[in-house]
Amino acid sequence: MEVHHHPHIEKKNFKEYFLEFIMIFLAVTMGFVAENIRESIIEHRVQKEYLLSFYEDLKTDTARITAVINKDEIKLNGLSHIAECYDSVLQNPSSASCMIKLFQHSTTNFPFRITERTLNQLYNSGGFRLLEKEDADSITRYQSEFDKLENFQETAFQGAQDNLRSIYNTLVNFKANAQMLKPQQRQGILFIYEDVTAPILLSTDKTILNNYFNQLLLYDKVTNGQQVQLKQLLEIQVGLIKYFKHKYHFE
Repeated sequence: MEVHHHPHIEKKNFKEYFLEFIMIFLAVTMGFVAENIRESIIEHRVQKEYLLSFYEDLKTDTARITAVINKDEIKLNGLSHIAECYDSVLQNPSSASCMIKLFQHSTTNFPFRITERTLNQLYNSGGFRLLEKEDADSITRYQSEFDKLENFQETAFQGAQDNLRSIYNTLVNFKANAQMLKPQQRQGILFIYEDVTAPILLSTDKTILNNYFNQLLLYDKVTNGQQVQLKQLLEIQVGLIKYFKHKYHFE
């Protein structure tokens, strides 16, 4: 009868178990740290991409807002003789040629819109969580300031424009209006009208004239109000461009 000898298995002591535990723990920990570093690098790259994209949007916006400011400046200059024209028309309603320039500068609004490409990405993807608090706060403040301007444009400014157009259609003779809608040439943002030979006013009723000039005066004030807000927003844009350029060395 054969006797089988079982191999002798030497038991590990506590020190060996402890060393194995340490090695496994270190391997898991290093893997976790490596994964965190990888995610941090990716998030930092995405953060930089968002900020660079927003920075480029800001440069586009400053060019766009400057164009609107310049257009409104021309408009305000053209509306600078409202009172003089009112006196002239009331004295001699048949000679209302001074109103043509007022018509020119009060028929069209120039609203400003920001570039929302990056902002939409940040909001829709939750990208704000990747940004430093100071960066995120500066962007949301910019959005908030634009929202105030946009609300003003869509309510007060558009309302003043609509009221003015309504009275214009009551006040101005169709044939004169048709002649003014056939420009000979364009000068900057304005059309240079051909000579208006038809009587300009359909009605010389002083109440209607007074209403028109009152609405025109309001329109002038509202345009001034937009101009102030546009310049304030431009200052914020320029400040943000300088901030991100200095912090992240953007070109």
